[in-house]
Amino acid sequence: MQPGQLPALVRAHRIMAIIRGTSQEAALDTGRVLIEEGIRLVEITLTTPGALATIEALRALTPEGSFVGAGTVLTEDDVAAAQSAGAEFVVTPAVTPSVAEAARRGMPCAAGAFTASEAYLAFTAGAELIKLFPASTGGPAYLKALRDPFPQIPFMAVGGVGISEARAYLTAGAIGAGVGGPLVGDAANGGSLDALRHRARAFASWAGDAGESS
Repeated sequence: MQPGQLPALVRAHRIMAIIRGTSQEAALDTGRVLIEEGIRLVEITLTTPGALATIEALRALTPEGSFVGAGTVLTEDDVAAAQSAGAEFVVTPAVTPSVAEAARRGMPCAAGAFTASEAYLAFTAGAELIKLFPASTGGPAYLKALRDPFPQIPFMAVGGVGISEARAYLTAGAIGAGVGGPLVGDAANGGSLDALRHRARAFASWAGDAGESS
């Protein structure tokens, strides 16, 4: 992934899967299944055991056109570790030192923000897009109000977003959605991979339709 490419990829694929689990093996299996079923952007949070090793292993399995990133990236050291593991982008939950460090290293960054001040600060620090988090607190109407003064900032909705909610956020102006529980479920904790495949196919189908209609 090249610097500046992340917003276009989110707009094209609509869904970024968020893997946050309790098992390194299950997290890797979850990422593999998601990519096999057509989810093209996968984030492994650094709170997951063995996250860096999982990112490295998943990158080795990932075909061209799919991308693996690191989530819950907080510090400058986190950015360095994620880059060394092969992460192609980083995601933060807030406006943290990792945002400017990612920009310095040329790593695409989706920075978490909730208020107008946070969104502006993260974007000017070098974030390529803003992750509205937790999106469910304000809903699509809040996203629309936040976008109005910042038409130049691409927003992705994250937090409490399933397929029906994602549709509403796209209508309100989001370029895509980051999805954890509604897509991943308990798979990253050792839950059913068959159930994960079913959910992933539904999300991939919806995302394909949403991308074509944009």
